[in-house]
Amino acid sequence: MKKQKQPVSWKRLSIFAALFVALTLAGFFTVFEHFSGRSLTFDWQLLRPEFILASLALLTVYFVSDGLRFYYTLVALGIKVSPKVMTKLVFINIFFSNITPMATGGGFAQVWFLHEHGVSVGKAMAGSTIRTVLAVLFIFSLSPIFLLTLPPLQESSLSNSISSALAVFTVIYLAFFIVLLWRAVWLVTPMTGVVKGLYRLNLISQEKMRRWNFTLMRELFKFSKSFSDYVRGPKKAIILSVLHTALFLLALFSFPALIMWGLGYDVPYLLSVGLLVVTTFIMYFSPTPGASGISEGVFGNFFNTLLEQHHLLLVTFSWRTLTIYLGMVIGLFILQHYLISRSKQSVQVGYE
Repeated sequence: MKKQKQPVSWKRLSIFAALFVALTLAGFFTVFEHFSGRSLTFDWQLLRPEFILASLALLTVYFVSDGLRFYYTLVALGIKVSPKVMTKLVFINIFFSNITPMATGGGFAQVWFLHEHGVSVGKAMAGSTIRTVLAVLFIFSLSPIFLLTLPPLQESSLSNSISSALAVFTVIYLAFFIVLLWRAVWLVTPMTGVVKGLYRLNLISQEKMRRWNFTLMRELFKFSKSFSDYVRGPKKAIILSVLHTALFLLALFSFPALIMWGLGYDVPYLLSVGLLVVTTFIMYFSPTPGASGISEGVFGNFFNTLLEQHHLLLVTFSWRTLTIYLGMVIGLFILQHYLISRSKQSVQVGYE
């Protein structure tokens, strides 16, 4: 009986997890040392029933809209996926996106999981990319506006650095997605070149090189066709994919405002949302797993003028817990359960 190869390297994930934890602690220490005046207290207001209920309601909108934005993107591509699969995919994506550098693992995880459930690699890749592009367009359109108009950002020491890098990063990021969506065939030469390089380094056999090149070209052409299918897809599905993307981002950007409300602060909602939009923009270019270390530091830098020092670290931790840590833990359990079930099914088939 042939042993099935695991699609996930737990050793590699363990290394990324250790790096994530170490950088996260470094980020919180930066906030503690430089922005919170080395003060930290827990505020029992965060355990009030009304705050807990409001948090659960916002989390529900956050997770459900995350699933629906991808679901309707796939529907526009002519793909129907069950709600059960989409629910698992939401949390598996959160886990992989935040455990790997620059969220690269999230896209691969989505493609892998959809392929496991009968979706072609090309269409799964197209759906994942379009889902990402929709969010990027919202964030990259709003970031310059908030960066140039919000007073805390004008006073921030990061403001000048961000302003100068904003245009460059935006052009590079959007150019990559434009090529990927409209001129995917341009990627054939560099990608097959990478495969050929692996062969020349004796890392893969000639047979595997030919097979990989064939698969790459086939899936890239499928991907290119899939984007055309999305544009020509059901208008209702396209509109719903855009609307649920907007709803997801609004929920994501609302968490700091909710936490500050729970602590009794009266901070303008638009100000809180704007600061987190720019924070999220910076996180897109963070090379660390889940922007760990960088996200905490940037958040502390931006929000320190709005909060009392002893609340800053608490709000930072609460924000990351609600938007990232909770989803990662759920995603890890779902992934483990799925892989164990998959392994048992393979063993049963092997013995039949």
